[in-house]
Amino acid sequence: MSDHLSDDHHPSGDHNSAGGHRNAGSQGDHLSDSDHLAVLGYGDSFERSMSPWANFALGFTYLSPLVGVYSLLAVALSTGGPPAIWWIIIVACGQLLVALVFGEVVSQFPIAGGIYPWARRLWSKRYAWMAAWVYICALIVTITSVAEFGSGFLASLFGLTLNRNTTLVLGLALLVLALAINFSGTKWLARIARIGLFAELIGVIGLGLFLLIFERKHSFSVFFDTMGTAGDGSYLPVFMGAAIAGLFLFYGFEACGDVAEEVSNPARGIPKAMLMTIFVGAISALFSFGGYVLAAPNLEAIVAGEVEDPIPSILEGSLGTVGAKLFLLVAILAFISCVLSLQAAASRLIFSFARDGMMPGHRWLSKVTDGTKIPHNALIVACTAPALICVLIWFNDGILVAVTSFAILGIYLAFQMVVAGALRQRLKGWKPAGPWSLRGWGIVVNFAALAYGIFAMILLSLPGDSGSFFADWIVLIGLVVVLVVGLIYLFIARPDRKSDAPEDDAIAVAEAIRARRAKM
Repeated sequence: MSDHLSDDHHPSGDHNSAGGHRNAGSQGDHLSDSDHLAVLGYGDSFERSMSPWANFALGFTYLSPLVGVYSLLAVALSTGGPPAIWWIIIVACGQLLVALVFGEVVSQFPIAGGIYPWARRLWSKRYAWMAAWVYICALIVTITSVAEFGSGFLASLFGLTLNRNTTLVLGLALLVLALAINFSGTKWLARIARIGLFAELIGVIGLGLFLLIFERKHSFSVFFDTMGTAGDGSYLPVFMGAAIAGLFLFYGFEACGDVAEEVSNPARGIPKAMLMTIFVGAISALFSFGGYVLAAPNLEAIVAGEVEDPIPSILEGSLGTVGAKLFLLVAILAFISCVLSLQAAASRLIFSFARDGMMPGHRWLSKVTDGTKIPHNALIVACTAPALICVLIWFNDGILVAVTSFAILGIYLAFQMVVAGALRQRLKGWKPAGPWSLRGWGIVVNFAALAYGIFAMILLSLPGDSGSFFADWIVLIGLVVVLVVGLIYLFIARPDRKSDAPEDDAIAVAEAIRARRAKM
């Protein structure tokens, strides 16, 4: 192997190095965690201190239905009316297919970084570089937007006037707080993720049930009432436009795989954590969205677009001033945990990218601290880049929409690059060798996941109707800019030539895992 991988990257036969002995992650009829990692060409770099429960909490707080529903309620209702809630179920089912594919992939490739190493082992170095580039950009922008939006909650809690100065200071404070917690190690990341999980469950399921039971002002039939959103035309185009009610919610489950090398028995546990993230996220979002709609005293005005931020008035009317403040505190805990999880996911992706020598400064970015066993330099980048965008937004808040518009489409594209890679390998004869498997259903689920993903990306790419070319096509413009910049760098700098880590080896790895297992 090349010298830049000498500490972390080992040939598949060298499973005695870097903790390659049988360990607490021994899995009965499957390889131990260290043996499995050695077959993939790596040695242990991290401390496996994250439990399956904490792994689920990490994915769930990244998905964050509380943040998503709060952000989307007014837009979804003004676009498609109360029936927009059905997109939560539609998208949850589609993303469940994607999560099933990811589950088989991570079960064979439980490697830190998720999207990047999966795409590399399923296709090629160049393909993986583009998938990782798009996903890193999307993650950094998502971290920025969550920090910016969370600053509004902090300002409300402390009675501060929300302007560009307080937004900048509070947004940066959220980023630095998350960085400090991440710097303390995986154990603290897991602890705060669990706290964030409970805050999310209280804020979405608990509050949603309270609103449904005690504060309901409308009948359940309202979810079949378009409330005039279609005008005199067909409701179908309007309903398609309301897809954001679900499309902006169900990602984050892949973060469970980003920290695969920090989880005990990841080949079995992470696929289950991903699926649980989707199931619990869907239930939470339904309770939350449904509760707000049924408890809204001014639902007609919200659907008409006359109320820009309806949730505070719903909460104050239902919970009173003190209750609304308590909810703000719960929401802030959820925002902190969401930023924390996003930073952790981004840093592990950057680390994995750098460990294979695929980006500038790879030696520095791939360093892991001796004590806390975290990629501290990659974490610094995952905090600094969003902070710089926050500063740019302070200078010109008009760029917030422009820089965030492509993020969701970019995430979906990166996901589908993995789904397409998995399907390619299956058509070549790949039979996943991880302990978690879909067996004969794998190829059917894979085709369905790809079809759903293409459908979702088409919906996300649909232009607006404002009449302004830039405003209407901003989502695709943002993605095209990111893709063009990435392709220019890829073909000029040729980072793929600087890395000799494995690629396109899913079939070979599956055979190696089965051979190693047969000798046990």
